[in-house]
Amino acid sequence: MEILRCDEETFEKFGQVYVTTTYPGVVKGWHYHKVQTDNVAVIHGMLKLVLYDAREGSPTKGEVNEFFLGIHNPMLVQIPKGVYHGWKCIGLEEAVVVNSPTEPYNYEKPDEYRVPFDSPTVPYDWEVKMM
Repeated sequence: MEILRCDEETFEKFGQVYVTTTYPGVVKGWHYHKVQTDNVAVIHGMLKLVLYDAREGSPTKGEVNEFFLGIHNPMLVQIPKGVYHGWKCIGLEEAVVVNSPTEPYNYEKPDEYRVPFDSPTVPYDWEVKMM
């Protein structure tokens, strides 16, 4: 899988590339960025990546989107600045995530604005819902 190319329409600019992992059942969320755009792909395991748009004036304000990505569904998800995001490892194995944000990490002033995974700020329940 090609994760991201500089000649694609969605490419903004290069900041850095990093790898992170998440263990089965673990939720990492919520946060958003004011400056950077994230470009997330999963190269091992499976994640449920959830986005919530709380941006004032956005045509998708208030919308929640779920993406199931990883070994069984390889894709790149671009997360615009200002959009809350988090994920849960939904497989039986650790998920390995590659992110290529448009900005390098600023150790003195990180561009990360966090709320807890169960915050009422984001209208989303991480639990499995039976139908």
